[in-house]
Amino acid sequence: MKKALLHLALLQILMVMKISSNGQSEKSEPNSIDRKPVVVGAFYPSSKLQLENDIKMYFDEFDQIENIKPLAIIVPHAGYVFSASVAASGFKQLDRDSKFKHIFLLGSSHTMHFNGAAIYTLGDFITPLGKVRIDPLAKELVAKHDIILDNPKPHEREHSIEVQLPFLQYWLKNDFSIIPIIVGGESQVTCSALAEILAPYFTEENLFIISTDFSHYPTYNNAKQSDEEVAQAILSNSADQFLKTKLKNENAGVKDLVTAICGWTSVLTLLKITELRNDVEYKSILYRNSGDSPYGDKDRVVGYWAIAAVSKVENKNEFSLTNTEKQDLLKLARTAIVNNLKGEKHPNLDEEKLSESLMANAGTFVTLRKEGQLRGCIGSFSTSTPLYKVVMSMAIAAATEDYRFERVSLNEIEDVDIEISVLTPMRQIRNADEFIPGKHGIYIKKGGRSGTFLPQVGVETGWSKEELLGHCARDKAFIGWDGWKDKDAELYVYEAIVFEEKEFRK
Repeated sequence: MKKALLHLALLQILMVMKISSNGQSEKSEPNSIDRKPVVVGAFYPSSKLQLENDIKMYFDEFDQIENIKPLAIIVPHAGYVFSASVAASGFKQLDRDSKFKHIFLLGSSHTMHFNGAAIYTLGDFITPLGKVRIDPLAKELVAKHDIILDNPKPHEREHSIEVQLPFLQYWLKNDFSIIPIIVGGESQVTCSALAEILAPYFTEENLFIISTDFSHYPTYNNAKQSDEEVAQAILSNSADQFLKTKLKNENAGVKDLVTAICGWTSVLTLLKITELRNDVEYKSILYRNSGDSPYGDKDRVVGYWAIAAVSKVENKNEFSLTNTEKQDLLKLARTAIVNNLKGEKHPNLDEEKLSESLMANAGTFVTLRKEGQLRGCIGSFSTSTPLYKVVMSMAIAAATEDYRFERVSLNEIEDVDIEISVLTPMRQIRNADEFIPGKHGIYIKKGGRSGTFLPQVGVETGWSKEELLGHCARDKAFIGWDGWKDKDAELYVYEAIVFEEKEFRK
């Protein structure tokens, strides 16, 4: 009888230890101490079935963006009812069939102050969906680098890494393990040192997950403005710009703004890795804040972004212009205007002597300025006419057909500076989050009306994204300030090769 009871007890212990999870190992290392969930039942459901159903619902809201393979994703870590939809939009950009060699999760400490970075190595992480193994590389990093601590304390009550795990467990089909890193303190030196250690692992076979929320506790509209500015700084792939924007927003006197981004040390670490890489760029995926949730209010919100760091797509056939070709186009534009103002016909050009780029079909805008002030601007998105012809035609139109100005006179043409913007093909975007002011031009179309701003308008005016969209919709497309938000409004972005005569004057 005693043997039977002992056997039954052993079976019960084994059953407790056997926790399955989407391809995760069911074994624990001898003497391991698994990290138990601490915000389960508060930040996310404790029931496995309920958690799976909820996460599926969040993932089903979004599509994958074409031609995007994230090297890193920045995702929020708040309670699921507030931020899980944004987090899911980020995780959904991952290839479900990927078999990552290493997955690094970085979060900034919310619960205790310490110097350096701490990795949990004592055991595995537990969630209602099962067990997530710790990558053996975790212990190697601790052994090699003094700044990385084998310290479980910062992980004991920290939520920023824990809440990301169910998304990985649900989405990834293959077995995976993690390297959970909590960044301590507020030292940029720590971020730089950690970035130097992790940079060799920033490759396509690995994945980085950066856990952070954005603005904390301002009003809905103030949060949107701050979060947009911080996101744009991240998209610039500049650690310096990111820090300047964070500090500017936090010192702007915005009521109840406690921080512009809580996980800034984790984001800064990522930026210090990527800003040295010319083959990496950032793409925004989705923005919302807690005021968008039925459980939140708009007087006191927290902001959430999903942003991906991706490999730039190399295109050997990408259109470009040499300095000689740019100067040739500027000369053709000026000659075309002068000949038109004189009533003379432009002589035919020998197209066989023109370069391949000047004969390529491309849309173009020509902008005229006098003493720094706009004097005319007209362009065409047509890609069925050789570039040199479009430039000449648009130059004449800018000087004589822009309804906002009197025709340029022959007497003043010497005082007019010419700028040319050669356009890339337009790409329709799903929402305004994909529009990056300063990088993209915006084209808004609704019904039979349309309007555009060139990429440089965002730089010259200093307008926010919403201001650019509002002005373009109202002043260019004539569909009203909020017309771009209408369901039947179409948004397109494009880029431009911009050059002007002043660049080539000695």
